[in-house]
Amino acid sequence: MKGIVSICCFISLLVLASAEEEVEDVLSNILRDRSHIDETLRLASEENAAEKLAALQKLRKIYHSAIKPMEQAYKYNELRAHEISAGRTLGDGNTDMGEITSKPMVLFLGPWSVGKSSMINYLLGLKDSPYQLYTGAEPTTSEFTVIMHGEKTRSIEGIVMAADSSRSFSPLEKFGQSFLEKLIGIEMPHKLLERVTFVDTPGIIENRKQQERGYPFNDVCQWFIDRADLIFVTFDPTKLDVGLELEMLFRQLKGRESQIRIILNKADNLATQDLMRVYGALFWSLAPLINVTEPPRVYVSSFWPYDYAPDTSRELFKREEISLLEDLNQVIENRMENKIAFIRQHAIRVRIHALLVDRYVQTFKDKMSYFSDPDLVFKEIVDDPDKFFIFKSILAKTNVSKFDLPNREAYQDFFGVNPIDSFKSLSAQCSYSGGCLLDKIEKAITSELPGLLSSINPGKAPPGLSSCEATGCGDKPKNRYRKN
Repeated sequence: MKGIVSICCFISLLVLASAEEEVEDVLSNILRDRSHIDETLRLASEENAAEKLAALQKLRKIYHSAIKPMEQAYKYNELRAHEISAGRTLGDGNTDMGEITSKPMVLFLGPWSVGKSSMINYLLGLKDSPYQLYTGAEPTTSEFTVIMHGEKTRSIEGIVMAADSSRSFSPLEKFGQSFLEKLIGIEMPHKLLERVTFVDTPGIIENRKQQERGYPFNDVCQWFIDRADLIFVTFDPTKLDVGLELEMLFRQLKGRESQIRIILNKADNLATQDLMRVYGALFWSLAPLINVTEPPRVYVSSFWPYDYAPDTSRELFKREEISLLEDLNQVIENRMENKIAFIRQHAIRVRIHALLVDRYVQTFKDKMSYFSDPDLVFKEIVDDPDKFFIFKSILAKTNVSKFDLPNREAYQDFFGVNPIDSFKSLSAQCSYSGGCLLDKIEKAITSELPGLLSSINPGKAPPGLSSCEATGCGDKPKNRYRKN
């Protein structure tokens, strides 16, 4: 009797093993070929790491010598939430990881269960791996997940990521412990992650208020939006409605239209005629939210590991997928140029801020008399800067665009916590050996950063970046320690 039972058990195991093999064979047949991903992104080619490292070191040097001193002298980071982090300083004086040296960031946004996590799994080939992002038909991703390169595969808690000054995520501490508990990092050795970092976000649920999340969701999204090189806003054919949460998200994306790409995912679930209708409905829903002459690029495909559904536009979806990969590769290839352009734009903003603070200081000194109450005089200047031509004088003398000027109300808050007598005028920010801070930052804007850009793109001299007329250098304070 025992022998018969053993034989039955053995036969059952054989049947189960055979069934598992059949399932694996079926899955291998329906899984999509991923070879075009490696080819389009050129993952097999070796990068010129030494050349890029040299350019990064020059960029760090320009930032630390010409831009950061002006930031600190006029407390720019208290006016702007977007703080540049150059990373931690090592014993030999070199700077390791940080915002300046960070890889390009690709941010995934959109409603819940539209395929954001599945798309990341597909791009990285994480199907059936221990660290594949969890997916499902219900809202599954409740955390901000940062997928980045590492020597070994491991997960990192948000509190550790924020405490590690070698990363660029330390500013996230300001959003509180409740958010850090919803922040997860995943490191893994992957060729694509050597060149780019992916950020998966919780899906937008229109019937859930931001307060119910326990942390400032929109503020956290804005932090990642400000730092993203490419933003994939993902939809699927069943979730095209635009509610308050999604409307708020597109308000936050204003000014970043060049980084936005719209993805209509799961397109192989529809027949061609239905797909055309859904495509039109998507544009109809988004048209009031994107007030630009040229709408963002829309990619229509199905981004997940399995093969396209039968009787669908397979060739169209494949071409769309390759176009998206080429778009991603362009961001990777241009990351050094984008980094230099970003630092230069930041330097222009710092310079404008310094000019405005200097103008406030000069106006305060001009209006003060022996019998004046300094608090009342300065309150009058801050409350009504137009009366004293604070902003108009900057526009008239420096060729600064009015669209680049900060908000007037921002300076009411700024000077509310920073007394006017804590700032020196620009003419006093000079030394015999070091020169003037304004001279240094203008040299960086007009000469050093464009020169660095030219050095990594030989034969492509950036037109118009080397003149003060393009950047609005304007009048310069004289160095009182030097003979003219």
